[in-house]
Amino acid sequence: MKLAALYSGGKDSTFAIYQAKQEHDVVCLVTIFPLSDESQFLHYHNVTMTKLQAQSMKLAHLYGLTSSNDTQIEVSGLESLLAQAKKDFGIEGIVHGGILSEFQKNHFEDICKKLNLKIISPLWRVDQKKYMKKLIESDFKYIITSVSSEGLDDSWLGREITKEDVENLEKLSIKHGFNLSFEGGEAESLVLNCPLFSVPLKIIKSNKIWDGYRGRFEITEAILELYHA
Repeated sequence: MKLAALYSGGKDSTFAIYQAKQEHDVVCLVTIFPLSDESQFLHYHNVTMTKLQAQSMKLAHLYGLTSSNDTQIEVSGLESLLAQAKKDFGIEGIVHGGILSEFQKNHFEDICKKLNLKIISPLWRVDQKKYMKKLIESDFKYIITSVSSEGLDDSWLGREITKEDVENLEKLSIKHGFNLSFEGGEAESLVLNCPLFSVPLKIIKSNKIWDGYRGRFEITEAILELYHA
């Protein structure tokens, strides 16, 4: 099947493409840039990096901006982009990287019904512990770009996650009661390199913002390593 991937640039949406490509043809990426981090529906932090990631994956990238955090307006914008993807690329379905969020999945399923598309969810209800380890084993290099949960401090911001970090996160998730895969929004991530990329992303400039409980790693400049002099 020809698929469009709902893409945020994080570990889950990227790994979902990696899984889907084993059986399907992922022909384009689709991204909605939300108005702010108050969005309940969309990934916000550093989502503009998806433009570079799309280049590295050598995939067409359809994206749009939304002027509101209202979920229905965001859903409408996504529907329009997928309709365009169906027209331009002949997609038959979408791939999304959700693990537990019924809220998101229900909206995606509604859109697919309207557009007569199928939905592929490679990570749905996956064992979080096995999944987090599989990311590392599959050579996915990703960093944490935001944290908003007890047990996750500013030392995680901008950190590239290792096997040892996964073991530490597992202990913290048990102690503090957050989802190990961050499916509840406890943290967000950005993939810098993986088997899908032709060249890795290189962060040139960034800032850490921390308020004592929540924080974000804000990338102000990044390039594909290929283009670095």
